[in-house]
Amino acid sequence: MNNFSPHVSANSTPQGLSVPKQAYAWLVISLCAFFLFYKYVLQVSPSVMTQDLMSAFGVNGAGLGNLAATYFYAYLVVQLIAGPLLDRFSPRYLTVVAIGVCALGAFAFATTQSLFAAGLARALMGAGAAFATVSYLKMSALWFRADQVAFVDGLLASAAMIGALCGQVPLTLMVDNAGWRDSLVYCGVFGGVLALLFLLTVKDRGPIVQTANAPRPLIRWQDILALLKTKKNWLLALYSGLAFTPVAVLGGLWGNPFFEEAHHLTTTEAASFTSLLFLGVAIGSPLLGYLADRAHARLTVMIVGTGIALVSLMLVIYVVSLPLWLFGTLLFIFGLGTGVFMLSYPLGKELNYLGLAATVVAFINTGDALLGSFTEPVIGKLLDFFWQGKVVNGAHYFSTLDYQLALSLLPIYLLVALGCLCLLKKAQ
Repeated sequence: MNNFSPHVSANSTPQGLSVPKQAYAWLVISLCAFFLFYKYVLQVSPSVMTQDLMSAFGVNGAGLGNLAATYFYAYLVVQLIAGPLLDRFSPRYLTVVAIGVCALGAFAFATTQSLFAAGLARALMGAGAAFATVSYLKMSALWFRADQVAFVDGLLASAAMIGALCGQVPLTLMVDNAGWRDSLVYCGVFGGVLALLFLLTVKDRGPIVQTANAPRPLIRWQDILALLKTKKNWLLALYSGLAFTPVAVLGGLWGNPFFEEAHHLTTTEAASFTSLLFLGVAIGSPLLGYLADRAHARLTVMIVGTGIALVSLMLVIYVVSLPLWLFGTLLFIFGLGTGVFMLSYPLGKELNYLGLAATVVAFINTGDALLGSFTEPVIGKLLDFFWQGKVVNGAHYFSTLDYQLALSLLPIYLLVALGCLCLLKKAQ
């Protein structure tokens, strides 16, 4: 049974969607935003459980990095097929299954005593989460007019970073009061409820189609090959991964323990400062996207934003004598500048065949997963290399200098990201 009128098209009326359909479109995209929210809560959750996880599974810094990174390994693999699947099949049912897989992973991680099983559970979370960003952008294309899509897509990062924010202080407080296992059980329950709501509420296809019986476009190999042969696509994917990975690493695993050690903070206080980083990204993405569109200079805005992020990050890592208000301000500015990475997606859509919109987004988004999949364990290995042999409460103790040396990889990422943008600007 069709879920939309056969007479509705993208140009069916001068005004576009009717008020009821417009309200429903916002309901659909809000549920997609909750999936993004959920994805980032799960992604950053290890950052507020580092000592608990190291003690529970008997791992060192590299072991914890590898455990956390299994999320990205699975994310990376599934991301390669998520885009083509959403372009070809039902976004509704695929998204419901993806949310359910995330919830299953949270339940499994919360209940296992085995490091191997914990890795598999973390991988389940990553596999389901691989659909979150692409599903959001696909649904925005199905339910919103072309003149609305840019604004709606700009809210993606805001939804994601609100999830990351809730994965800090609120989750920290939950872990402090209920323990890390029960906290993840509650996360699993949230995912189950969200999957059910998505199934019962979201229709299979939106009104932004030409006819009710219009078949979904076939994925042609020549289109995918053209995508892969375009040098700019690879530069965008590499840039996106290099620009966002420092946020993912600091917010997802190693930022909180570094801030605790360097600034003598409690776990909750460190999470509060990490929240400023995510708040910066949430504000920076739509704000800088709007400025870039108004100025018709996306690449220039991206270069400036990434440069600001680089300077702020270096101050955060290497100058630990900063007053806390300035430290927090720099974290916010770092996130604000990093928000320009979201401009990679509209650039990618402009470069490629529109019928592969989800595939293009998935390809660019692969850069985040690829870099994140090995950066967290590499930093863990570097911490173990610089470790002086001190153990506190059954877990390795790392000094401020250990963290500074290991985290030096992140400014290098941003320097290379700037190089990618310069090559893109030169190719214009």
